[in-house]
Amino acid sequence: MNTINEKDCLFLIIDIQDKLVKMVNNKLITDNAIKIAKTVRILNLPTIITEQYPKGLGNTIEEIRNEIADAKYIEKTNFSALNEFSIKGEIKKTDKKQIIIFGIETHICVLQTAFDLLKEGYEVFVIKDASASRSDENNNLALQRLMHAGAQILSTEMVIFELLKSSKHPNFKEVQALIK
Repeated sequence: MNTINEKDCLFLIIDIQDKLVKMVNNKLITDNAIKIAKTVRILNLPTIITEQYPKGLGNTIEEIRNEIADAKYIEKTNFSALNEFSIKGEIKKTDKKQIIIFGIETHICVLQTAFDLLKEGYEVFVIKDASASRSDENNNLALQRLMHAGAQILSTEMVIFELLKSSKHPNFKEVQALIK
């Protein structure tokens, strides 16, 4: 089991869109997703953001779009992002081995994408407190399945501090301020 390596990771943000956020109605999830987006921007980490049928579900929430406007945004209709040829290609282009994934809904799009990433040989890290489903039961069952399949389940703070590794990191103070 490995820890997150800042130089070998890619963030994959799944469907944190206007209408889906309203359906899960969980401010903590949104707040944590925004903290992660800010961290990604500060550390300049590669990020792919998916949007499930944005015509019907809206775009990625504004707070995330404002933080990481230069991320690769990709529309999808498949539940597993890896079933979209363009997303699979974008992930391969980065040559990263660790994929940090979070979003909505945990038991559908996050789960199916993470399973496919594991099948492809990636190390998968799922941020529990930045992922949600409409029901807690579905969310919890998905996280259990993911853990049994080999994904590592983490919290927002675990991800942030694993990326930093030390208080000597050049961006430590700026990133740490996000937690307070």
